[in-house]
Amino acid sequence: MTGTDVDTAVRGLHTDGIAALRGAFEPEWADRLREDVEALFREAMARPDGAIGRGPNRYYVEVHPERIGGFLDLVTHPWVDAVARAVLGPDYRVVEIGFDVPLPGAVAQPWHRDFPAPRETVEERRLTSLAFNVTTVDTVPEMGPFEIAHGTQWDDGADFDHGMFPPKSAYPRYEGLARRKLPRRGDVSVRSALTIHRGTANRSDSSRPVLVLGLVAAGVENDRNDLVVSRAYHERLPAEVRAHLGCRVVDELEPLVQKHTIEGLVMGATD
Repeated sequence: MTGTDVDTAVRGLHTDGIAALRGAFEPEWADRLREDVEALFREAMARPDGAIGRGPNRYYVEVHPERIGGFLDLVTHPWVDAVARAVLGPDYRVVEIGFDVPLPGAVAQPWHRDFPAPRETVEERRLTSLAFNVTTVDTVPEMGPFEIAHGTQWDDGADFDHGMFPPKSAYPRYEGLARRKLPRRGDVSVRSALTIHRGTANRSDSSRPVLVLGLVAAGVENDRNDLVVSRAYHERLPAEVRAHLGCRVVDELEPLVQKHTIEGLVMGATD
Protein backbone atom coordinates (compact mmCIF):
# COMPACT_ATOMS: atom_id res chain seq x y z
CA MET A 1 0.00 0.00 0.00
CA THR A 2 1.44 3.35 -1.07
CA GLY A 3 0.41 6.98 -1.01
CA THR A 4 -0.34 6.59 -4.70
CA ASP A 5 -2.82 3.80 -3.88
CA VAL A 6 -4.63 6.12 -1.49
CA ASP A 7 -4.64 9.05 -3.93
CA THR A 8 -5.97 6.76 -6.66
CA ALA A 9 -8.76 5.54 -4.38
CA VAL A 10 -9.79 9.06 -3.35
CA ARG A 11 -9.83 10.16 -6.98
CA GLY A 12 -11.86 7.07 -7.91
CA LEU A 13 -14.42 7.76 -5.21
CA HIS A 14 -14.96 11.29 -6.46
CA THR A 15 -15.12 10.31 -10.15
CA ASP A 16 -16.40 6.74 -10.54
CA GLY A 17 -17.84 6.45 -7.03
CA ILE A 18 -15.83 3.27 -6.38
CA ALA A 19 -12.19 2.18 -6.03
CA ALA A 20 -10.33 -0.97 -5.00
CA LEU A 21 -7.08 -2.34 -3.65
CA ARG A 22 -6.25 -5.67 -5.23
CA GLY A 23 -4.60 -8.22 -2.97
CA ALA A 24 -5.12 -6.26 0.24
CA PHE A 25 -5.17 -9.60 2.08
CA GLU A 26 -3.98 -13.12 1.33
CA PRO A 27 -6.61 -15.43 -0.18
CA GLU A 28 -6.33 -17.64 2.91
CA TRP A 29 -7.50 -14.69 5.04
CA ALA A 30 -10.60 -14.41 2.85
CA ASP A 31 -11.18 -18.16 3.20
CA ARG A 32 -11.26 -17.83 7.00
CA LEU A 33 -13.61 -14.88 6.62
CA ARG A 34 -15.96 -16.98 4.54
CA GLU A 35 -16.03 -19.66 7.24
CA ASP A 36 -17.15 -17.04 9.78
CA VAL A 37 -19.73 -15.57 7.41
CA GLU A 38 -21.24 -18.93 6.50
CA ALA A 39 -21.55 -19.94 10.17
CA LEU A 40 -23.18 -16.61 11.07
CA PHE A 41 -25.50 -16.85 8.08
CA ARG A 42 -26.72 -20.28 9.19
CA GLU A 43 -27.38 -18.87 12.66
CA ALA A 44 -29.23 -15.85 11.27
CA MET A 45 -31.46 -17.91 8.99
CA ALA A 46 -32.42 -20.17 11.89
CA ARG A 47 -34.02 -17.42 14.00
CA PRO A 48 -36.84 -14.93 13.36
CA ASP A 49 -35.66 -11.57 11.98
CA GLY A 50 -32.11 -12.86 11.82
CA ALA A 51 -31.62 -11.87 8.17
CA ILE A 52 -33.04 -9.15 5.91
CA GLY A 53 -34.48 -10.03 2.52
CA ARG A 54 -32.86 -8.03 -0.27
CA GLY A 55 -34.66 -9.74 -3.12
CA PRO A 56 -35.46 -13.37 -3.97
CA ASN A 57 -32.68 -15.64 -2.64
CA ARG A 58 -30.68 -12.63 -1.44
CA TYR A 59 -30.07 -11.68 2.19
CA TYR A 60 -28.25 -9.15 4.33
CA VAL A 61 -27.15 -9.75 7.92
CA GLU A 62 -25.61 -7.25 10.35
CA VAL A 63 -23.42 -8.90 12.97
CA HIS A 64 -21.41 -8.17 16.08
CA PRO A 65 -17.82 -7.20 15.18
CA GLU A 66 -16.31 -9.73 17.58
CA ARG A 67 -18.00 -12.58 15.69
CA ILE A 68 -15.91 -11.75 12.61
CA GLY A 69 -12.36 -12.99 13.08
CA GLY A 70 -10.96 -10.57 10.50
CA PHE A 71 -12.71 -7.45 11.80
CA LEU A 72 -9.65 -6.01 13.52
CA ASP A 73 -7.44 -6.79 10.50
CA LEU A 74 -9.86 -4.92 8.24
CA VAL A 75 -10.38 -1.78 10.32
CA THR A 76 -6.65 -1.43 10.97
CA HIS A 77 -5.54 -2.04 7.37
CA PRO A 78 -3.44 1.00 6.36
CA TRP A 79 -5.35 1.52 3.10
CA VAL A 80 -8.76 1.35 4.76
CA ASP A 81 -7.72 3.82 7.46
CA ALA A 82 -5.94 6.19 5.06
CA VAL A 83 -8.82 6.32 2.57
CA ALA A 84 -11.33 6.86 5.37
CA ARG A 85 -9.27 9.72 6.80
CA ALA A 86 -8.78 11.33 3.39
CA VAL A 87 -12.49 11.26 2.49
CA LEU A 88 -14.33 11.39 5.83
CA GLY A 89 -11.80 13.13 8.07
CA PRO A 90 -9.66 11.93 10.99
CA ASP A 91 -12.63 11.39 13.31
CA TYR A 92 -14.54 8.99 11.06
CA ARG A 93 -16.67 6.33 12.75
CA VAL A 94 -17.24 2.65 11.97
CA VAL A 95 -21.00 2.10 12.28
CA GLU A 96 -21.73 -1.14 10.41
CA ILE A 97 -20.38 -4.62 9.87
CA GLY A 98 -22.45 -7.18 8.01
CA PHE A 99 -22.59 -9.31 4.92
CA ASP A 100 -24.64 -9.68 1.77
CA VAL A 101 -25.36 -13.21 0.50
CA PRO A 102 -26.73 -13.65 -3.04
CA LEU A 103 -27.68 -17.33 -3.18
CA PRO A 104 -28.09 -19.38 -6.36
CA GLY A 105 -31.25 -18.16 -8.04
CA ALA A 106 -30.96 -14.58 -6.77
CA VAL A 107 -32.53 -12.27 -9.36
CA ALA A 108 -31.29 -8.91 -10.59
CA GLN A 109 -32.06 -6.07 -8.20
CA PRO A 110 -33.57 -2.79 -9.36
CA TRP A 111 -31.09 0.06 -9.69
CA HIS A 112 -30.82 1.83 -6.34
CA ARG A 113 -28.68 3.63 -3.79
CA ASP A 114 -28.59 2.50 -0.17
CA PHE A 115 -30.15 5.64 1.34
CA PRO A 116 -31.19 9.14 0.25
CA ALA A 117 -28.40 11.58 -0.59
CA PRO A 118 -27.64 14.00 2.26
CA ARG A 119 -27.50 17.76 1.76
CA GLU A 120 -23.69 17.77 2.01
CA THR A 121 -23.41 15.53 -1.04
CA VAL A 122 -26.10 17.19 -3.17
CA GLU A 123 -25.14 20.79 -2.43
CA GLU A 124 -21.44 20.58 -1.54
CA ARG A 125 -20.36 17.44 -3.46
CA ARG A 126 -18.94 16.03 -0.24
CA LEU A 127 -19.06 12.35 0.66
CA THR A 128 -20.04 11.71 4.28
CA SER A 129 -20.08 7.91 4.28
CA LEU A 130 -18.20 4.99 2.73
CA ALA A 131 -18.81 1.27 2.32
CA PHE A 132 -15.84 -1.10 2.15
CA ASN A 133 -16.65 -4.45 0.53
CA VAL A 134 -14.65 -7.67 0.88
CA THR A 135 -15.48 -10.66 -1.31
CA THR A 136 -15.12 -14.13 0.19
CA VAL A 137 -15.00 -15.90 -3.20
CA ASP A 138 -13.31 -15.45 -6.56
CA THR A 139 -16.21 -13.85 -8.43
CA VAL A 140 -17.13 -15.10 -11.90
CA PRO A 141 -19.85 -13.69 -14.20
CA GLU A 142 -22.29 -16.53 -13.47
CA MET A 143 -22.37 -15.62 -9.75
CA GLY A 144 -24.36 -12.41 -10.30
CA PRO A 145 -21.59 -9.86 -9.77
CA PHE A 146 -22.10 -6.42 -8.32
CA GLU A 147 -22.85 -3.80 -10.99
CA ILE A 148 -22.33 -0.08 -10.40
CA ALA A 149 -23.07 2.97 -12.56
CA HIS A 150 -19.92 5.08 -12.41
CA GLY A 151 -20.25 8.74 -11.44
CA THR A 152 -23.83 8.59 -10.18
CA GLN A 153 -22.99 9.33 -6.54
CA TRP A 154 -23.68 13.00 -7.34
CA ASP A 155 -27.22 12.44 -8.71
CA ASP A 156 -29.50 14.46 -6.41
CA GLY A 157 -32.27 11.85 -6.44
CA ALA A 158 -35.10 14.38 -6.24
CA ASP A 159 -37.28 12.14 -8.41
CA PHE A 160 -36.20 8.86 -6.77
CA ASP A 161 -38.79 6.78 -4.94
CA HIS A 162 -37.95 7.09 -1.21
CA GLY A 163 -34.81 8.92 -2.32
CA MET A 164 -33.27 5.58 -3.31
CA PHE A 165 -34.97 4.09 -6.38
CA PRO A 166 -34.61 6.01 -9.65
CA PRO A 167 -37.44 5.91 -12.21
CA LYS A 168 -37.20 3.21 -14.84
CA SER A 169 -36.91 5.93 -17.46
CA ALA A 170 -33.38 6.52 -16.11
CA TYR A 171 -32.31 2.88 -16.47
CA PRO A 172 -30.78 3.25 -19.97
CA ARG A 173 -28.38 5.88 -18.60
CA TYR A 174 -27.32 3.64 -15.71
CA GLU A 175 -26.87 0.67 -18.01
CA GLY A 176 -24.63 2.81 -20.20
CA LEU A 177 -22.49 3.80 -17.20
CA ALA A 178 -22.51 0.38 -15.53
CA ARG A 179 -19.46 -1.76 -14.84
CA ARG A 180 -19.59 -5.28 -13.44
CA LYS A 181 -17.01 -6.02 -10.76
CA LEU A 182 -15.22 -9.37 -10.54
CA PRO A 183 -13.14 -9.18 -7.34
CA ARG A 184 -11.03 -12.06 -6.09
CA ARG A 185 -10.38 -13.31 -2.59
CA GLY A 186 -8.22 -10.80 -0.74
CA ASP A 187 -9.38 -7.75 -2.70
CA VAL A 188 -11.02 -4.84 -0.88
CA SER A 189 -13.18 -2.21 -2.58
CA VAL A 190 -14.58 1.06 -1.30
CA ARG A 191 -17.58 2.93 -2.68
CA SER A 192 -20.06 5.60 -1.95
CA ALA A 193 -23.33 3.85 -1.12
CA LEU A 194 -24.98 6.69 -3.07
CA THR A 195 -23.50 5.49 -6.36
CA ILE A 196 -26.34 3.77 -8.21
CA HIS A 197 -25.83 0.01 -8.18
CA ARG A 198 -27.48 -3.38 -8.17
CA GLY A 199 -26.74 -7.05 -7.67
CA THR A 200 -27.20 -9.07 -10.85
CA ALA A 201 -28.76 -12.51 -11.25
CA ASN A 202 -26.84 -15.41 -9.72
CA ARG A 203 -27.10 -18.18 -12.30
CA SER A 204 -24.40 -20.33 -10.70
CA ASP A 205 -24.74 -23.09 -8.12
CA SER A 206 -22.67 -21.13 -5.56
CA SER A 207 -23.42 -18.29 -3.17
CA ARG A 208 -21.38 -15.06 -3.33
CA PRO A 209 -20.97 -13.76 0.26
CA VAL A 210 -19.56 -10.23 0.57
CA LEU A 211 -18.57 -8.52 3.82
CA VAL A 212 -19.65 -4.88 4.23
CA LEU A 213 -17.95 -2.36 6.52
CA GLY A 214 -19.81 0.95 6.86
CA LEU A 215 -18.17 4.24 7.92
CA VAL A 216 -19.47 7.78 8.39
CA ALA A 217 -17.87 11.17 8.95
CA ALA A 218 -17.92 12.76 12.40
CA GLY A 219 -21.25 14.36 13.22
CA VAL A 220 -23.26 12.30 10.72
CA GLU A 221 -26.47 10.94 12.20
CA ASN A 222 -26.87 7.21 11.68
CA ASP A 223 -30.12 5.45 12.54
CA ARG A 224 -29.82 2.67 9.96
CA ASN A 225 -27.36 0.51 11.88
CA ASP A 226 -26.82 -0.73 15.42
CA LEU A 227 -23.19 -1.66 16.02
CA VAL A 228 -22.88 -3.48 19.35
CA VAL A 229 -19.82 -4.91 21.12
CA SER A 230 -19.35 -6.56 24.48
CA ARG A 231 -17.54 -4.67 27.20
CA ALA A 232 -14.85 -7.35 27.41
CA TYR A 233 -14.15 -7.15 23.67
CA HIS A 234 -14.21 -3.34 23.69
CA GLU A 235 -11.60 -3.24 26.43
CA ARG A 236 -9.27 -5.55 24.47
CA LEU A 237 -9.33 -3.40 21.35
CA PRO A 238 -6.46 -0.99 20.63
CA ALA A 239 -7.26 2.56 21.73
CA GLU A 240 -7.08 3.85 18.13
CA VAL A 241 -9.75 1.34 17.09
CA ARG A 242 -12.03 2.14 20.01
CA ALA A 243 -11.78 5.82 19.08
CA HIS A 244 -13.34 5.09 15.67
CA LEU A 245 -16.12 2.72 16.76
CA GLY A 246 -19.58 4.25 16.69
CA CYS A 247 -21.06 1.50 18.82
CA ARG A 248 -23.05 0.55 21.89
CA VAL A 249 -21.10 -1.30 24.58
CA VAL A 250 -23.05 -3.95 26.52
CA ASP A 251 -22.21 -6.41 29.26
CA GLU A 252 -23.46 -9.38 27.26
CA LEU A 253 -24.29 -9.75 23.58
CA GLU A 254 -27.76 -10.68 22.45
CA PRO A 255 -28.82 -11.79 18.94
CA LEU A 256 -29.32 -8.79 16.66
CA VAL A 257 -32.80 -8.18 15.30
CA GLN A 258 -32.37 -7.06 11.72
CA LYS A 259 -34.25 -4.05 10.40
CA HIS A 260 -34.62 -1.80 7.35
CA THR A 261 -36.19 -4.28 4.96
CA ILE A 262 -36.73 -2.30 1.74
CA GLU A 263 -39.76 -3.34 -0.29
CA GLY A 264 -38.23 -2.32 -3.60
CA LEU A 265 -35.31 -4.69 -3.07
CA VAL A 266 -37.43 -7.51 -1.71
CA MET A 267 -39.43 -7.50 -4.91
CA GLY A 268 -36.38 -7.56 -7.15
CA ALA A 269 -36.32 -7.20 -10.88
CA THR A 270 -38.12 -9.56 -13.23
CA ASP A 271 -35.55 -9.73 -16.01
